[in-house]
Amino acid sequence: MVRDHHLLRRRSRAVVTAVVAALTVAGAALAALPAQARTPARAERLPWSPSRPHGGVRGHDVSSHQKDVDWPSAKAKGAGFVYVKATESTAYRNPYFTRQYDGAGTAGLLRGAYHFAVPDKSSGTDQAAYFVRNGGADGRTLPPALDIEYDPYARRRSCYGLRPAAMVRWIREFSDEVERETGRTPVIYTTAHWWNTCTGSSRAFAARHALWLARYGAADPGALPAGWSTWTFWQYDTTGGLPGDQDLFHGSPAGLERLARG
Repeated sequence: MVRDHHLLRRRSRAVVTAVVAALTVAGAALAALPAQARTPARAERLPWSPSRPHGGVRGHDVSSHQKDVDWPSAKAKGAGFVYVKATESTAYRNPYFTRQYDGAGTAGLLRGAYHFAVPDKSSGTDQAAYFVRNGGADGRTLPPALDIEYDPYARRRSCYGLRPAAMVRWIREFSDEVERETGRTPVIYTTAHWWNTCTGSSRAFAARHALWLARYGAADPGALPAGWSTWTFWQYDTTGGLPGDQDLFHGSPAGLERLARG
């Protein structure tokens, strides 16, 4: 998921520096390739096609990193929906959230909001309440979403220092509070590896929570987190024809409309 905190950006710059140094070694060999081989054709990488078994509706997700989005352009390029980052922990609200959220709706996209979880900072109940207070769930559009994944601030603590049972309790607290305040069950965004590792392959949420799966660089969603037999959204790339991350809804436009109506 696209994140937008300065701490992560500083860490990203360090990673980029290391990557650039490594690429320098292979630079000469890469330069010798024809341009067509060096530059992947983005359109050919899209997993979405009406003729493919998983079909679907194209969409994307954005954060403050995208700033002011050209929503009519995104709509014209085929976007049917967008998720907008609203909050993180209990001390950060996307400063572009209102403009992005309202702009998407004005352009005719179905939209929803997501919260980036930081479970070692405060309880699931507190973070859910903060999310709802800051525009994260209005009960009229796509279900609110919980982004629960690797800790971007401490690589060696991918589970935020929580044991599986504690992580499951945290997610349950968040879900219960969102549902209490909005009447909607949140979508859960995660990866199969993170979920199975950090929740101990919990199957406690699959029956009632739609899955937003993150899996990049693959022709299909692959193995799902424990408990789920299908996915509702699939984040299949971090860049592409739409602003931000590239997503797919597993269903028809009419199905997406029904999901938005709750």
